[in-house]
Amino acid sequence: MTVTQPSPSIFETLESEVRSYCRSWPVVFDRARGSRIHDEDGRTYLDFFSGAGALNYGHNNPVLKRALLDYLERDGVTHSLDMSTTAKRAFLERFQDLVLRPRGLTHKVMFPGPTGTNAVEAALKLARKVKGREAIVSFTNAFHGMSLGSLAVTGNSMKRAGAGIPLVHGTPMPFDNYFDGRVADFLWFERLLEDQGSGLNQPAAVIVETVQGEGGVNVARPEWLRGLADLCERRDMLLIVDDVQMGCGRTGSFFSFEEAGIVPDIITLSKSIGGYGLPMALTLFKPELDVWEPGEHNGTFRGHNPAFVTATAALDTYWADSDSMTKQTIARGEQTEAVLREIVAEHPGTGARHRGRGLVWGLEFDDKGWASRASARAFELGLLIETSGPQDEVLKLLPALTITADELDEGLRTLARAVRQTAQGETNT
Repeated sequence: MTVTQPSPSIFETLESEVRSYCRSWPVVFDRARGSRIHDEDGRTYLDFFSGAGALNYGHNNPVLKRALLDYLERDGVTHSLDMSTTAKRAFLERFQDLVLRPRGLTHKVMFPGPTGTNAVEAALKLARKVKGREAIVSFTNAFHGMSLGSLAVTGNSMKRAGAGIPLVHGTPMPFDNYFDGRVADFLWFERLLEDQGSGLNQPAAVIVETVQGEGGVNVARPEWLRGLADLCERRDMLLIVDDVQMGCGRTGSFFSFEEAGIVPDIITLSKSIGGYGLPMALTLFKPELDVWEPGEHNGTFRGHNPAFVTATAALDTYWADSDSMTKQTIARGEQTEAVLREIVAEHPGTGARHRGRGLVWGLEFDDKGWASRASARAFELGLLIETSGPQDEVLKLLPALTITADELDEGLRTLARAVRQTAQGETNT
C-alpha cells in the first residue's frame, strides 16, 4: 500500500529554518482569548506560555482591545517615529503617575525601538557613553537578546555561536548560587576588580536579571541583589536591571527588583509593557545619565502609538491599584508552588526540583531530556508550556497574570499528568 505523505506547508516551503516555537507546537493557531488559544481545527489549549511573557494580561484582553479599537476607529495616529502624540502623552503621564512616582523613581523614559533587545542595546550604549569605558559584566546563564551587543552579554553558547563573529567587551561572572553556596558572593568578581593583573578592564556597567527566565528560572536572592548594587556603587559601575520578561508584575511587584529594595541606574522593559502583545520597549535611566545628543540613538519604530494606547489601558486597569494586582499574582504563585511541590514529591527518584517567584516557575529533573518530553506530552494534553535553560532542561511556567484560579488549577493538573506519563513512558491518555 502506498502512503501519500502530506504536502509541505507554506511555513515549511517558504519560511526560514530559523523558526522555533512552531516546531514544538505543530498546529496552526487561529483565535485566542484570555488564557486559552484555539487552533484552526477547533482544538483548545490552555496557555502557560503567554507569548514568552508578552501577554501578562492574557490574549485579546477585552478592556485593552476596546481602547485599541476606539483609537483606530477615530483615525488616531499609528506611526509617528518620536514625534509627540496624544497617545504617547497619555502613556507617559500614566506611567509617571502609576509606576514611577509611587516608587520614588525619577528615571527618564526612552523609547529605543519595539523589542527587548533594542532596550538592552540602548542601555549598554548609554552606559559606555556615560562612563567612557567598553567592558560590561553579565552573569552565567544570562539572556539579554539576539542582536550583537545583547548577545555579547548572553551566556547561551548556541545563541552566541549564531553571531558569526567574536562577541567582545562582555565578561561573565557567576550568578547567585552558581557554586551551590560554596563560594562567598562576589568573591571572584571583586578580586578581579582589585587585582591589577587580572586582565579585567574596569567595567562601565553590570547587567543582571533578577530571575533568569531563558536561563532556567534561576532566582537571585534579595540579599545577593543588594550586595551587587553595593558593589556597583563602590566600584563606580552602573547597575542595569533587565526586566524585559520579569517586569510588568511577573514576580508580583511591577518591577522585579522592588523586593530587594534596590534602585538600578538603568532599567529595560519590553514584552508586556505594551499590554496587548503589541511591540514596545522602554529604557529607563536616572536623570543624570541622560547625556544623549538629539537623534544620537534613533529608530523608525519608536513611536508605535497603538502600543501606547494599550499600555496606558493596562496601567489604568491593573496598576491604579497595584496592591490588588500584586496580591493576586502572589496568591497564584503560591497555588502554583503547592502543586509543583506535589509533583516533586511524586517523583522522588528523578531529582525533581522547582523554583520561582510570583508567576514564573521552573521544574527541573536530573534527566536533561525530561523537560522536552514532558512539554511535548503536555501539548498533546492541551497545555502550552515551554522549556528553558542551556539544555532546555527546565519546564518553564509563565501563565498570564489574569488567569483564574480554576484555569491555573486545570493547567497545573494537566502538567502533573504530563510529567507522570512521561515518567511512565506512556503514549496514550
